[in-house]
Amino acid sequence: MPKVYFVGSGPGDPDLLTIKAKKLIQKAQVVVYSGSLIPPQVIKFCKKAKLHDAAKLVREEIFEILRSSAEKGKLVIRLHDGDPTIYGAIREQIDNLKKRGIESEIVPGITSFLASASALGTQLTLPGVTQTIIITRAESRTAVPKKERISELAKHKATMIFYLSVHLLSKIVKEVNQGGYPMSIPAAVVYRASWHDEKVITGTLKDIVQKVHKAKITRTAIVIIGDVVKPTSYEYSRLYDKTFSHGFRKAKVKQSQKA
Repeated sequence: MPKVYFVGSGPGDPDLLTIKAKKLIQKAQVVVYSGSLIPPQVIKFCKKAKLHDAAKLVREEIFEILRSSAEKGKLVIRLHDGDPTIYGAIREQIDNLKKRGIESEIVPGITSFLASASALGTQLTLPGVTQTIIITRAESRTAVPKKERISELAKHKATMIFYLSVHLLSKIVKEVNQGGYPMSIPAAVVYRASWHDEKVITGTLKDIVQKVHKAKITRTAIVIIGDVVKPTSYEYSRLYDKTFSHGFRKAKVKQSQKA
């Protein structure tokens, strides 16, 4: 049966490609890739492929390339930046391919918010701070359900991560503040995480807009808001506590003996 692979190329650094992704890319005969969001070093791995820049195509044109190439028995890849399942617009393509009797397989990639956390040298879930991550985007041309408005999500006081929204940073700050976050809460913007020209800007809700404006960052960046950006305190993990038992290790000391 004909097949199309939806492959995540990772956040930018070609060394962050999965082994499976790299093997497929090197064998691919047709690759539709996400324009300038895919680094040239990754495109160089497409040694055998006919390349199509998706930035210059509309939905129907992309589908036709995938369909016709798969039906000819070629190894076809739709190459996405980061991970295809996060803001990747793949569901519509997968469903349409299925109607034509074409299988799809998703190959996950390291998404940019994880590379951004690495660039910050932080942990997105910290005991005693938050155990929840909210991934969203600010409303612009793509509508956001009312219950998912930033001011509503901010009420959870979790780590908040925004894709495709750095150009709306002022709006984000305003709505996050309306949701209950104080202006003193830490915030960060990571531009082109893991690329050679990566930039990391940190601050608080009070000054992050000014700092990002000064750095002239208007796109291709992840926004992270929450105490995990620069924690003042946190709790140690119970998993490795000497009083904690689990299926692979018994407690070293009893709770009452803990120093």
